[in-house]
Amino acid sequence: MDDHDHYRTHMPESLRPNPLPARVHTWWRRPGAEIHVERIGDPLARHRVVLLHGAGGHAGLLWPYAAAVAARGAHVVVPDLPGYGRTRVRRPGAVRYEDWVRLAADLLCAERDAHEGPLSAVGASLGGMLAYDAATRTGAADRVVATCLLDPRDPAALRCLSRYPWAGGAAVGLLRVLAGPLAGVRIPIRWPANMRAISNRPALTRVVVADRRGGGTRVPLGFLRGYLESAPAVEPERAGDVPVVLAHPARDRWTPPAVSRAFLDRIAAPTRYVPLEECGHLPVEEPGVGTLVDVIADPPER
Repeated sequence: MDDHDHYRTHMPESLRPNPLPARVHTWWRRPGAEIHVERIGDPLARHRVVLLHGAGGHAGLLWPYAAAVAARGAHVVVPDLPGYGRTRVRRPGAVRYEDWVRLAADLLCAERDAHEGPLSAVGASLGGMLAYDAATRTGAADRVVATCLLDPRDPAALRCLSRYPWAGGAAVGLLRVLAGPLAGVRIPIRWPANMRAISNRPALTRVVVADRRGGGTRVPLGFLRGYLESAPAVEPERAGDVPVVLAHPARDRWTPPAVSRAFLDRIAAPTRYVPLEECGHLPVEEPGVGTLVDVIADPPER
């Protein structure tokens, strides 16, 4: 079974367009890696979307969302970030969060150079802050849409990120010690992260956690340290003119909306908050999931 079929069986009808849009697998060579990038929908579409996954996802998991958006007339570009999906990395233990930021920024710039129409940077979960960072540091995107905006410097966000909320701050200190000599050691992402809260549907959660390309993967301690010590290149108070839409699941048991709204409220650029009603962290519930597709598919002004 292909990975997109693996997840589509757990998705609502609104994420199963008929007919399905075209889906093309491509490869992007980077230093030490071959990045798997899926391109979904008409490449000549006026609106282009770069869709970034989070710590439990990959292009296969995001395929139903990309397909629904592409069916509405957009061309959707979904990379497998290093350590996830089908992307091949020469030294898996050497992957760092900084590699994700650099890759996302370079991909946005490449899509901007190749496309004259509206360009949206969209991020799911941890990918939300990644989309914000890439868009604001490059100026390549016309809009950011994020399902979460988690700033690891915020103690409340740190408590949400950890599988054990009481260990949020202590985890950073421990990683500073371990991610020196043991930076290349890879551990299951479910150990430090509360992957059990990734969705509000137990059957779907089990599929995500068991997926070795996604929620069941292993990540280097150095990656975790880099992420927990990360900060966007452009602080929200200096965010400029790139509009940011926070489309946050209203019933998120992992990262409550208030944590993301704390960052959104600091952004100097135009912002909008759209609650995804009835949705858990991985939004599959109606009516919120339909709202998410509407928000992403509506092209920004160029």
